[in-house]
Amino acid sequence: MATRIENINSNIINWAITRAGNNLEEFYANNPDVLDWIEGNKKPTLKQLENFTHKVHVPFGYMFMNEPPKEEIPIPFFRTGAAPRDKVSLNVYHTIQIIKDRQNWLTNYLQESEYSDLDFVGKYNENSNYKEIANDIRNTLGLPLNWASKLGTWEQALDYLTLQIEEIGIIVNFNGVVGNNTRRKILVEECRGFVLVNNKAPFLFINSADAKAAQMFTLIHEIAHIWLGESAGFDNKQMLPADDPTELLCDKVAAEFLVPETFFREKWNSSQNIKYLSRVFKVSPIVIARRALDLDLISKPSFFEFYNNYIAEFKNKKENQSSGGNFYATAKKRISLRFASYVNNAVNENNLLYRDAYKLTSLKGNTYDKFINEYLFQV
Repeated sequence: MATRIENINSNIINWAITRAGNNLEEFYANNPDVLDWIEGNKKPTLKQLENFTHKVHVPFGYMFMNEPPKEEIPIPFFRTGAAPRDKVSLNVYHTIQIIKDRQNWLTNYLQESEYSDLDFVGKYNENSNYKEIANDIRNTLGLPLNWASKLGTWEQALDYLTLQIEEIGIIVNFNGVVGNNTRRKILVEECRGFVLVNNKAPFLFINSADAKAAQMFTLIHEIAHIWLGESAGFDNKQMLPADDPTELLCDKVAAEFLVPETFFREKWNSSQNIKYLSRVFKVSPIVIARRALDLDLISKPSFFEFYNNYIAEFKNKKENQSSGGNFYATAKKRISLRFASYVNNAVNENNLLYRDAYKLTSLKGNTYDKFINEYLFQV
């Protein structure tokens, strides 16, 4: 006969349910056995309690605590509007944990391997000139002012830019779910991205569920945070920053980097066709519209109308697209090939167990082996 768990704390059960984003009344209606535990009518078996913790994404040991643990995010999460900056959903919280664990491991690995600090981290502060920061980022990445014009599309520009960013020692992760769990989506409305900054291994997270248009802007916004030495997360609703000095500065840097003011005004005087200008600058139409707003060339109502129409069109296209795709191609972006190469090197040097490599990459067994052997070094 299965052993029953006696010391169940109903407050912990309720906390775990609401922590996972569930309504208590609805959860208990769909899970009457759990309600029986709360009311003392039944005691759960070990297996039943384990299944419950998997459903609400809580470590098993939490079930035996006297009170819920204090879970704090390690970064401020800036929001457009008045929402709190210290609270995020469970999916975003777990994603931050995953990226933080990767950063902690890589930082230790690079220190032990005697890698130098990255000299561009924290090079500027919130009183610095945004054009100077944008130019320094461009120079550090080895990009001429017109770098994007040499590429065919702005989608290609995003891929090329990501490659250049990783070449200087920054890890970029694109993902729209927690790890590889497609049932745990990260809502764009809550999180467009975040950046974890340190001197050895800065990590960027971009919500890949977002339009590539917004991903490009988020990417450079996060790079600006690295140059300022400030970790943060953000929702950037309607591609507008939170009312914070650092956020406002990072936004200006991103706009100047992607669409330099001098060239933009010159082109705008010839044509106000946003789609045409997006092809000229190899950025998305939404970035062009945002730049025009920054420079008072269009009004806020005009920008919001354009933005909302663009996002509606993007969502419509996405809904009509096939949900299929190559798992390993997606894994490259979720993990970062640069990060995966460090993990692989550590395994080959006997400095990292396969068990830990699986955890760091969210890949296991044959899937991990195939990714490393067939996709990591693919040109």
